[in-house]
Amino acid sequence: MLKILARRLIMTVPALLGVMLVALLLVELMPGDPAKIMAGEDATPEAVAAIRADLHLDASPFERFGSYVWGVLQGDLGRSPGSGIPVWDRISDALPITLSLGLVALVFAVLIAIPAGTLAALRRGGPADRAVTAAAAVVQAVPSFVAGLALIIFFALQRSWLPTGGYAPPSEGLGPWLRHLLLPGFALALLAAAELARQTRGSMVDTFEQDYIRALRAKGLRERWVIGKHAAKNAATPVVTVLGMQVGHVLGSAVVVELIFGMNGFGALAMNAVLTRDIVLIQGVVLVSGIGVLVANVVVDIAYGYFNPKVRT
Repeated sequence: MLKILARRLIMTVPALLGVMLVALLLVELMPGDPAKIMAGEDATPEAVAAIRADLHLDASPFERFGSYVWGVLQGDLGRSPGSGIPVWDRISDALPITLSLGLVALVFAVLIAIPAGTLAALRRGGPADRAVTAAAAVVQAVPSFVAGLALIIFFALQRSWLPTGGYAPPSEGLGPWLRHLLLPGFALALLAAAELARQTRGSMVDTFEQDYIRALRAKGLRERWVIGKHAAKNAATPVVTVLGMQVGHVLGSAVVVELIFGMNGFGALAMNAVLTRDIVLIQGVVLVSGIGVLVANVVVDIAYGYFNPKVRT
């Protein structure tokens, strides 16, 4: 397992440099003078010159890349041109909200998808299988913002069971923290749950058709042991792959969900950076998002080693 971790960490280094390069190219790809665009139409020449000097736009691309990498290694992602606030300070304020939302969404997705997909596989061709397949198809056709609005109307406005939006940090208590995350987390989890349920069903069906499963059942082993101890572990590898891919989808969908529920998270921060043309902040958002996806991939590879012993060699 340690070999897998070490190998994946080594392979992550060039990928991380690639993410930094993409983040830096955001300035290079801007039409016109990036300093003037970020400073605004009414900016003074002094303000434009200050932004140009802060972004090292007068230096060569290699020097800018080296300076950017060195700053990232020191935890310096730059400062927003308009406010002068360090980008990392703004990200560190917003990131815990999105991480909390993503965690709740993924937990919801797993709790819904694994039992539903397993039930569909066990009742292959029956009413339960058709119901799960149809529900997954319908859910995948419903955008997250539509699901979020429907949840707000039903659970918050009509019945006042849950708050309509906002965020309560864990320091205010686990109850308020969870109450504010239930509706947006569920809205964000639906698409991931539908994809996971379909993948779980397919993987479990393939596993149930294996000869060793038939042999275990022929020996009279209890069904829950056949499913929980043998079939589930061998069917988990493709499911874990899809779950890892859903991390990126959840981060992307969080932009809309956070805006609907009035949560000042990472997605809302990214949207605000785009609207205000804050390229330095956009660079930080792209970099942190890329690191998050890379970390998720490393976790998936470690899970491979647990579920599939062949990967450990």
